[in-house]
Amino acid sequence: MTFIKNVRNALIILSSLTLFQITVFASDLTDVTNIVNKANMASYYSGEDGRAQARMIIVDTQGNKQMRQFTILRKDQEDLGNQYMLVFFSRPTDVKGTVFRVTKKVNNDDDRWLYLPALDLVKRISAGDKRTSFVGSHFYYEDVSGRNPQEDTFTLVNTTHDSYILSAKPKKPDTVEFAHYKIVINKQTFIPMEVNYYNAQGDEIRKMEVLKTKEVDGFTTVLHSKITQISDGSYTEMQFRKVKYNLGIPNSVFSERSLRTPPKSWLK
Repeated sequence: MTFIKNVRNALIILSSLTLFQITVFASDLTDVTNIVNKANMASYYSGEDGRAQARMIIVDTQGNKQMRQFTILRKDQEDLGNQYMLVFFSRPTDVKGTVFRVTKKVNNDDDRWLYLPALDLVKRISAGDKRTSFVGSHFYYEDVSGRNPQEDTFTLVNTTHDSYILSAKPKKPDTVEFAHYKIVINKQTFIPMEVNYYNAQGDEIRKMEVLKTKEVDGFTTVLHSKITQISDGSYTEMQFRKVKYNLGIPNSVFSERSLRTPPKSWLK
């Protein structure tokens, strides 16, 4: 009787687990646009605004390291809509005082500027330069402010227990260095945990991976990420700390005036 009872209990547990799995997979999203929007929201639109201190560690092919330290301010005009961003560099000395300013636009090319304090010059970054190195790192200007999802065509390739796996092809392939890329999106948080870029021959050329996340003010936040140049193994790591959301930063902070006169009260 004990044996029969144990078997019965095991069957009940197995049945419960099977039903749980069916419930999980039955709730999976199938609309690729919905998945992309949720991932974009989780990556770039947490809260109404935000501030974070960041550090980039740039490692070349010989293992030599450089460091960049800066503070990011961000304010949304609407969810998945236009957005303002300022990046203030504080270290090392050769980039101290440099400011990166972005007006992110959904239906047009983003406006990007770089203030160079040594020359007292505001340099406009053209749309054609958005996929070039961001202050000598493996991150591109577009990686920092976010690529507009409207520039790519997405396909849901696979759904696993933990992730949505998407493939994306640029609508204007002559404007980028990749032929397509693959995204692995965490089902629970919708954070893209890995992005792999490929050339026309199908070779992987670049990889982004998230190394650490943490919930901050109710939002899952990337605290450590890495971009690797596959051809030579060089890479840049990005680390965030003192992340805060919903600070009430006014629109006036994101003006051209802040390039030369940083809003110190909002950078603390």
